[in-house]
Amino acid sequence: MADTRSDTSFTDDEFAFLRHVRFGELPAAVRPDERVELTETEPRRDRPEPAGNPDEWALRLGAGG
Repeated sequence: MADTRSDTSFTDDEFAFLRHVRFGELPAAVRPDERVELTETEPRRDRPEPAGNPDEWALRLGAGG
């Protein structure tokens, strides 16, 4: 069975070139004056709003629910 691995070692410049070939150019950096501050407009919801009122749920679930 032949060993297909290569024991070739690359330099940092060669690795940089290979990354460039594989992934291309990085997008331009966002300048600080182009950034905006995000403001949450509504509180985060971990659960959906409850449906119906407590009396309706008491009728659905019965006395023990």
